[in-house]
Amino acid sequence: MEPDGYPSELKSHVTLENHRRLRIRPLRPCEDAPIRELYARLSPQTRYQRFFSPMPALPDSVLRLLSCIDYRTGVALVAEDADAARATVVAAGSVTAISDESAELAVVVQDDWQGQGVGTVLIAKLLEAAEDRGFHRFVVNMLAENAVIRKLLHRFGQVIASTTRYGVSEVAFVRRDAH
Repeated sequence: MEPDGYPSELKSHVTLENHRRLRIRPLRPCEDAPIRELYARLSPQTRYQRFFSPMPALPDSVLRLLSCIDYRTGVALVAEDADAARATVVAAGSVTAISDESAELAVVVQDDWQGQGVGTVLIAKLLEAAEDRGFHRFVVNMLAENAVIRKLLHRFGQVIASTTRYGVSEVAFVRRDAH
């Protein structure tokens, strides 16, 4: 039985172009083990790209921020390798309210799954879930040189503001019409 308010409707299965299969599901409230395990498998470069630090382990306070979602003001999804014998998270993403209409978007994909469409799938599902909750403006904080995220943002959204300080860009965007 799922906890009250758990968005079961966000569960799905996806087959990537390379025929690898993913199981997408929301994190359960304060379920931090999948995030901790995924983080441990990320390369220092991927850790730095997502968290602006190559720290060897995520502090408990950051784990709580990433995993303790109430599903009214945010959504946290994980992508699991559907072909693995044991559920193994290969990517995680979230949208978290920063105002009544705006939410911060963040995604990280395990190194050996990058470039296969996993981030694209997660972003599409996160944006849709966020819009269903009334969010229509999104913010991404990223390293200024992160070309992969810039390309994904261009695919999904129209940038409405961007500022860069100390090598970190804050990019605000609205979603392109998906129809």
